[in-house]
Amino acid sequence: MTSRNWVKLFLTTLMIGGLTTAIVGYIVRWNVFSPYFTELKVLELLSGTIWLIGIGFLFSLVSQLGFFAYLTVHRFGIGIFKSVSLWNAVQVLLTLFALFDLIYFTKSKTILSHIILATILVIVGLIVAQIKAKQTNRNAFIPALFFMVVVTSVEWVPALRTNSNNWMFYLMFFGLLSCNVYQILILHKLNARSEQEREKIINKKPIKSKKSV
Repeated sequence: MTSRNWVKLFLTTLMIGGLTTAIVGYIVRWNVFSPYFTELKVLELLSGTIWLIGIGFLFSLVSQLGFFAYLTVHRFGIGIFKSVSLWNAVQVLLTLFALFDLIYFTKSKTILSHIILATILVIVGLIVAQIKAKQTNRNAFIPALFFMVVVTSVEWVPALRTNSNNWMFYLMFFGLLSCNVYQILILHKLNARSEQEREKIINKKPIKSKKSV
């Protein structure tokens, strides 16, 4: 990927994380923010929005770190198992274990919210993996699903350690989810664009003619 496309990926993911977190923040904390709208408290509304976007930026950075970490792990996995199908089978097992861990090892009082969000995570993961496979190849289905479920869950660990009734629990989930969806679906497009840009640069280079002796 060229540096220009990498910067574009970074900034766009940053904005997606910020805007998603701000929107979800207003929804889950509407009882706090609603007076800002009804009483037209512009300064409070602006400061609250900036604060939520700032938190979203942090979630976006966590998402991007997890994304590039997975790309590295994915390459290592293929190299270690020497087979894409075998590595995909390992990812399926890890995905099932992550879902089991996400639901089973939770407090009984918070298990319902974990089940609901885990279900959302799986549904979104399956949809994203299907889209990814159609846009690239069928071997991309399992890695995309693994990334959406397992990597998102790992990135979500700081919030999982808190009470699920905490609003930050939901902010981080949807912030990470939106960033991860964007990154996994845009990666192959940015790689293809980077390859085209390299070819244009190579074609523009003048060919030096040999001087006759």
